[in-house]
Amino acid sequence: MRYELIGDNLQMVKLSIEPGEKVRAEAGSMVNMSGNMEMSSKLKGGIFGGIKRVLSSESLFLSEFTPSKTPGFVSFAGNVPGKIFPLELNSGSDFIAQKDAFLCSEENVELDIVLTKKIRAGLFAGDGFILERLYGEGMVFLHCCGDLIEMNLEPGETVRVETGLVVGFESSVDYSINLAGGVKTVLFGGEGLFLTTLTGPGKVILQSMDIAKLAASLIPFMPTTSGQ
Repeated sequence: MRYELIGDNLQMVKLSIEPGEKVRAEAGSMVNMSGNMEMSSKLKGGIFGGIKRVLSSESLFLSEFTPSKTPGFVSFAGNVPGKIFPLELNSGSDFIAQKDAFLCSEENVELDIVLTKKIRAGLFAGDGFILERLYGEGMVFLHCCGDLIEMNLEPGETVRVETGLVVGFESSVDYSINLAGGVKTVLFGGEGLFLTTLTGPGKVILQSMDIAKLAASLIPFMPTTSGQ
């Protein structure tokens, strides 16, 4: 499989695949495909696997694509303005992502859910207790809102991040939620009560925009039911 990232802040990824190869994607994310591409919906992992995907804010079914007889292509994009991050997984490597980050992947990449380690993290993380675990072998593509930042934390190195801006991190990274600061910071800082603390070693992917905060900022400008 070969891939090409197209665009800048409204990116899509174009995957060129050979007959016999398959890629999976979040339902509804396909933008275009070659005429020989065959598409089907798969309940990967059975009913239980589908339910787990619903819990992680993904669709019940995954779309599966494979070309017939000759090479073909298929392109995917996210549902908000942003970047696409290509991530290569190897056997024994896990990546933990926010619930709706998965866009598409090669066939041998598996999806599962994982619960946050601490109750406080689940209560105040904004995304709840459930994160998404990606493992197996192959390429997986994550969709980030806005621009993205890739960091490689050294052992013991820590970064504190607004919770909604964490796209994902390697399973070797410790994840916790902590108070943003003192009482004045909490009340007047405008950053919320808690920040996510990520401690290395391992790779961390961050995004520049929180879609929930963006949506909230637009509410005052939306028309009311009376049309005013």
